[in-house]
Amino acid sequence: MSFDLLNIGAAGVRANSELLQTTSKNIANLNTKGYIRERTEHGTMIGGMVGRGETVRLLNQFAQQQLNRDISNQSYYEQFVTESSRVDTLFAQESNSLSKSINAMFNNLQSAVNLPSSTTNRSLFMTGAQGLIDQMDRLSGIVVDQSSIVNDQLDIFSQEANNLVQKISELNKQVASQSALNLNSVDHSVLNERDQAIKDLAELVDIETLDGENGEKLVFLGTGDALVMQGGAFNLFSNKGDPDPNHKSLVLDIKDKNVVQLELDSGSLKGKIGGLLAFRDEVLIPAQNQLGQIGLALADAFNQQNKLGMDLDGNIGGDLFKIPTVGGFAYSDNTGTAALTATLEPGRGNELPATDFQVTYTSPTTVEITAVDAKGNPIGSPTTGTIAAGVITGTGDYFGLQMNVTGAGATGDKFLVKLNQQAATSLELATQRPEALALASPIRTEKSADNNGTATISAGTVTDTDPTTSAFTATTPPTLNDGPYTLTKTANADEYTLTSASGVNHTFTAPANGKDILSTVGAAPAPFNNLGFTFDIEGTPNTGDSFKISFNTGGFDDNRNGAALDGLKSSDLVRQNVESTGSTESHKTFNEAYADIVTGVGVITNQAKTNSAAFEALASQSSAWFESLSGVNLDEEAANLLRFQQSYSASAQVISAARTVFDTLLSAAR
Repeated sequence: MSFDLLNIGAAGVRANSELLQTTSKNIANLNTKGYIRERTEHGTMIGGMVGRGETVRLLNQFAQQQLNRDISNQSYYEQFVTESSRVDTLFAQESNSLSKSINAMFNNLQSAVNLPSSTTNRSLFMTGAQGLIDQMDRLSGIVVDQSSIVNDQLDIFSQEANNLVQKISELNKQVASQSALNLNSVDHSVLNERDQAIKDLAELVDIETLDGENGEKLVFLGTGDALVMQGGAFNLFSNKGDPDPNHKSLVLDIKDKNVVQLELDSGSLKGKIGGLLAFRDEVLIPAQNQLGQIGLALADAFNQQNKLGMDLDGNIGGDLFKIPTVGGFAYSDNTGTAALTATLEPGRGNELPATDFQVTYTSPTTVEITAVDAKGNPIGSPTTGTIAAGVITGTGDYFGLQMNVTGAGATGDKFLVKLNQQAATSLELATQRPEALALASPIRTEKSADNNGTATISAGTVTDTDPTTSAFTATTPPTLNDGPYTLTKTANADEYTLTSASGVNHTFTAPANGKDILSTVGAAPAPFNNLGFTFDIEGTPNTGDSFKISFNTGGFDDNRNGAALDGLKSSDLVRQNVESTGSTESHKTFNEAYADIVTGVGVITNQAKTNSAAFEALASQSSAWFESLSGVNLDEEAANLLRFQQSYSASAQVISAARTVFDTLLSAAR
């Protein structure tokens, strides 16, 4: 009996010693990152003795996977909010407002229109125009700086992810080697370190894990791509810019050293890396494209309207802004020798959407032009173009682009055109001369003093001043070809005769309402076949009443074209949609388009803040659940320590009692 008591007591002391050791280990690792609480479990042997204990980690894999998923979502929105809030703050500052610069330029223009002969007021307009360009460059610089920060952080996070992937792979090898004979023989510190590495990787990118052979953990991206595989094999992240070296994309280097393009779906990648990519795709690139679009639309509108006027030197107006020409980015797998350049076709600024464009060779002489979003996905239907003499031409929606190619392209070759993004930082004034501002109209109209009817002639509207396509000459100073012209009412209803200075006549029937009276001139002889201007007749002319149309020589106090320039402020000239939304495109004014940028960034940022708060609460809940199962509870461990101490003392007393009984038996036998 005493022998049994001795064995039972000894087993109890050993078992409680193991329990005390496990409890002490838990308490000591209270603040150890990644430590999983352990528990020692014993079984009962024959004779009532305590068997060998088995120490296990108290880990709930479902709770662990849920925590990793919530951490990925939380990190995604935290990173997104951190980056977008900075841009939102910068764009919202009044000192950075593009609308303020636009309004200042138009206010200066209004002053010049009020006193068109003043070079001082014209100089103020040129100063305001340069201020607008500088402000656009500053705003674009903010976006470019943030893009550089994104690239730098993407490099850092990718390297961190690679280090963690390699670490997990190495720890898998250790686990596999230790568990070759018995899975329970694996050092728990190795498992804790591996779980912590997986958790750290989940902060960078969304992952899923599966149990492999010999205790290994297989790690996959949320997109399904493998990171850590069986037997220690693993794939690593790298960054490359194709075709734009400044726009880095995430790629995966697989085992045979090929490069596989990942599906850059920010919603699937999650984590800090996904947050960075989403910020770039949803905030930076759209903002940069919209800024460039506004600048190009404004510059083109001013150039075209200024060309319809007469400047202070008495010449037909020219360009006020210099529209940049950009090179298309060639994809790395192109096999041809073609190179592509693109700019804005004059007069087509209102056709340019705020996107990038992909040009794909469908044959050596034909291409498809497609608007693409920040991720390179096509928007709308492509337009087919033909290459003739190095120029891409054709019918359809060319988005206002004017593109030239050199060299020979092969079928399948692709180019990415980023006209909007590059234009925001490269707009310039075409001239610094205040005299170049064409405020006057190049024509003047007047009725004859001998007219008997009640008809009057409008000041006229100029639509074209190009000497090759209009009645205006290329001489210095310019004039009207074989002008001035005389418009005379005939005896027939709504019928007029146009007569040039040399006596060339053309009789035609005008619209009955007297509006746009030259629109029905028809197949007229030169110089009436392409006049480049029109006017209205109001009232009732009598037979023989005449009207004179001449070049506006010396009309420096005229501000008719200046009023048209000032009207650009309220004109809808900024295209909003790639695809048609009905019979006409949806357009907005310059200020409305800029307000859309600021509002869009603010809305996206606030929505991200809301989502961030929600996922932060979920992550906190998951963390609390995980810690309740696997974390060290100091109160619980202190209670266990006291309980196991008492149990140890009791087992020691059993041994003492057994010894006393044994001694008593020996004494009785003497």
